[in-house]
Amino acid sequence: MDGKEKEQLKKKIEEAIVLTARKIEELEELTRPIGPENAIGRVSRMDAIHNRSVAEATLRSTKRKYGSLKVALQRIDHPDFGSCSRCGQNIPAARLMYLPESTRCVRCADR
Repeated sequence: MDGKEKEQLKKKIEEAIVLTARKIEELEELTRPIGPENAIGRVSRMDAIHNRSVAEATLRSTKRKYGSLKVALQRIDHPDFGSCSRCGQNIPAARLMYLPESTRCVRCADR
């Protein structure tokens, strides 16, 4: 990965961090407890509780992604950045542009 590609990737990671932080804020709003004082009906309340649990799962995975992006941004200048953590081969630049938090090549990620 050359310097220009690295700069593009760094910019993409920074943008992804900002977008992911916004998404976390939105999801945290959706995961607030549903008070019993909300008279929305039994079925609607069950639906709201289900939607909240889905939002909680999404929030957990989004927080993991946010952490991975922060680590990627810290490691981008290290010489081993862009190398697969399992086999040591270079991760294609296109994969890193699509999933900047990737630490494994496609072959090793499928295993």
